[in-house]
Amino acid sequence: MTPPPACRALGPQCRGLSVTLRVAVISDTLASTDHEATWLLGHTQYIGFGTPSRYGNHVQVDALLAVPCRHYREGEVGGECGAHGFTGPAVPAPLLRIQPRRLGGDRFRVVESAALVDREFPLPHPQRALPVVHEAEGETNPCAGAPCRTADNRRGSACCRDLQIEIDCRRDEVELERLLRHRKSPYLCKVERERDETICAEMISACGFLDEAGGGCMLHGRNRADGRTAKPDLCFDWPPKGKGLHPGCVFK
Repeated sequence: MTPPPACRALGPQCRGLSVTLRVAVISDTLASTDHEATWLLGHTQYIGFGTPSRYGNHVQVDALLAVPCRHYREGEVGGECGAHGFTGPAVPAPLLRIQPRRLGGDRFRVVESAALVDREFPLPHPQRALPVVHEAEGETNPCAGAPCRTADNRRGSACCRDLQIEIDCRRDEVELERLLRHRKSPYLCKVERERDETICAEMISACGFLDEAGGGCMLHGRNRADGRTAKPDLCFDWPPKGKGLHPGCVFK
């Protein structure tokens, strides 16, 4: 069991955490990261993204994870730390700036060459109700109405609300690692160190490309000017059958 963070008082770390996320590895040009970057920076519900940039052979972005520490709780008189016994005024929730990804009509905010840009992606044909996965012509969407759910037990479109993130955190950044490992589950959980420089975790944060009902991908069926799908290829590149899938997934 990882010891709790060595905090000295209640503070912003009780309600959120500022980190740097690794977005994608550059395989050729910066354009090779467009799909992964658009996918990651689309998950805006509980993640506040800064400006993506190139660092060495990968793209990174500063981000605010709006997930509280699992030891923090609030009562009638303010906030309290269950690990150290600190008390004081309630800590305000982190303020996430507005991060629109759907701009109205056929206009969207996506990532191109490590930059957020506004683009128009006309639909070649009338859009059908949610397709999360690729559909063969004439087939119905198997995800529509599926009883899938994320770890917080919210049902439907689970793969559009749950994501894995890679956080810059060296082995000698002990306090940052403790802060990460003591976030409130399941909103940030399954924290694992896979490299000396980074830590991976699973987080719940809905995608901003979902429609108002939260069940349809508004990028589905649209293409970029160069012919690539506007919808990130991660959204229809499925894991091996029965692995890495959410409870109730029709592909499990």
